[in-house]
Amino acid sequence: MATTPPSSGMPPSQPGRPAGPPPGYPPPYGTPYGGNARDYWRYQKDQNRAAWRAQRAAWKAQRDVLRAQNRANRVPSVAGPIILLTVGIVSLLLVTGRLNPDVFWTLIEKWWPVLLIGLGLIALAEWAIDLRRENPPVRRFGGYVWLIVLLVILGTGGAGWHHWWGPLQAEFGDSGNDNFNPFREPEHDLDQPLLNTAIPANAQVEIQNPRGDVSISVTDDANIAVQAHQVAFAGTDAEAKKIFDAQQAHVTVSGNAVLVRVDGNNSGRTNLAITMPRSASVNVNAGHGGVTVAGLNGNVDATVAHGDLEATSIQGHVHARLSNHGDFSAHDIRGDVTVEGDGGDLTISDIHGKVTLQGDYTGDTHVERADQMVHFHSSRTDLEFARLPGDMSLNGDALHATQVVGPVRVVCSRSKDIEMSQVFGDTHIEDHDARVELDMAGSYPVYVKNKKGDIEVSLPTGAGMSVDARTHNGDVVSDFPLEISGDEDKVMTGTIGKGGPKLTISTEHADLRLRKGSDAPPMPAVPVAPTAPKASKAGKDASALKQPAAPAVQGAPAAPAVPHLKPSKVEPAKTITQ
Repeated sequence: MATTPPSSGMPPSQPGRPAGPPPGYPPPYGTPYGGNARDYWRYQKDQNRAAWRAQRAAWKAQRDVLRAQNRANRVPSVAGPIILLTVGIVSLLLVTGRLNPDVFWTLIEKWWPVLLIGLGLIALAEWAIDLRRENPPVRRFGGYVWLIVLLVILGTGGAGWHHWWGPLQAEFGDSGNDNFNPFREPEHDLDQPLLNTAIPANAQVEIQNPRGDVSISVTDDANIAVQAHQVAFAGTDAEAKKIFDAQQAHVTVSGNAVLVRVDGNNSGRTNLAITMPRSASVNVNAGHGGVTVAGLNGNVDATVAHGDLEATSIQGHVHARLSNHGDFSAHDIRGDVTVEGDGGDLTISDIHGKVTLQGDYTGDTHVERADQMVHFHSSRTDLEFARLPGDMSLNGDALHATQVVGPVRVVCSRSKDIEMSQVFGDTHIEDHDARVELDMAGSYPVYVKNKKGDIEVSLPTGAGMSVDARTHNGDVVSDFPLEISGDEDKVMTGTIGKGGPKLTISTEHADLRLRKGSDAPPMPAVPVAPTAPKASKAGKDASALKQPAAPAVQGAPAAPAVPHLKPSKVEPAKTITQ
């Protein structure tokens, strides 16, 4: 029986055609694959790979052509040259001493995001210009990424270094103390000849001292006397003399404005002991050093970058701007007291005007006997009293106050224990995750809201209140016969005595306690208001301060002597009148 060979998948051969597969048909398995289907599959794979490589090479060639065309049409941005010129000009000013490094880094620390805004404005302007062109070019904005990274590093890194280096230098003696400083040369001292100059009555005195302490006291004379004690950190006497010559103190009188200025020098400091007429007002700008002022009838306006400020027996207003955790103290002030910025400890007492504290303070704040409104505002606490006959202590964890006259408002965005006693007037308190203890001195409207914190309110004997108290997952305890209902959500309602102002308290996952207190004390009397001085506007320079100083208050205590922040090591030089 005849057998039929396996089909090769090709049509039968035709006469006149050469042997082998026709075009478009794969070769038979017999040749050249030896009858192996796997070899045939490998052959197909090699053919596909070769075709893919050829197509990829064509894509690359086309891409290179497009890239070459784009490079030919690209136009560089002007942002790079502008930034390069700006950096060069600023560097030249810093090297030549035309620009104070402390001032420069302070500006960078505060305003460095403006550089990013300027970079964006440049890009926006270039885009708007390109839209008006017939053939808009292709801008190379890839470098903007590196410029943005550079500006962010310059702003955050430079500002952080300046913020860290300033306190470190101050800690090792830059603010006038005698601590060992491993970063400086040996110390040389020299007393500049006394500057004694006549100034007009009610003069506006501006003091600029970039490095060194400023001590201000009063005299009955009509002259301003400036004693400058110079300190230089240098290896030789010759180098010290150059530093002394570069940080001289000068007094300039122009009409009612008086300017006391010390030339800055990073290798030294000049401590100023100034006496001036009692009727003068001062505007102090201190870089590295503390400021003390006592006995003036005028206003005190001070900006202290690295150092502390103390004001005593001032008849006018006191306005302070602090940074780098400087301490502030004010005692016996007839006008308003305003403190702004980044401070440390605040100690304030016997203030006859308003007290306004705005900023973040890392230390303790203590206020005693404020005759008018007390306002404290920070990133964590907003507090306001109508007046404070007693005292208040405040820090990052707790608030304690005694003898507070309302309206009283305390709002804490973070956990802070609040304890207030002898509270007179409307009271509004909001807190988080901390304890609130309130001792009312009478029947006044009270609103207390706490989150995950206990609340305890004490009412005096004979108080009359309408109560609405609520807690979630907490207990309720009352010394008064009130109705308590609920299980998980407890509610206490009713009236105390004959009723009266509303007492509203609420909390979550915490307890409520309503206690009977002692007899209500009498409200502290309102003190007799002294003659109000005219307010000074913040940020004015000496030439712009034109208001007259406040008149002396009858019966005002004599101004105490102000100790120098650093005693002079050399006897005072011979008086020289300028």
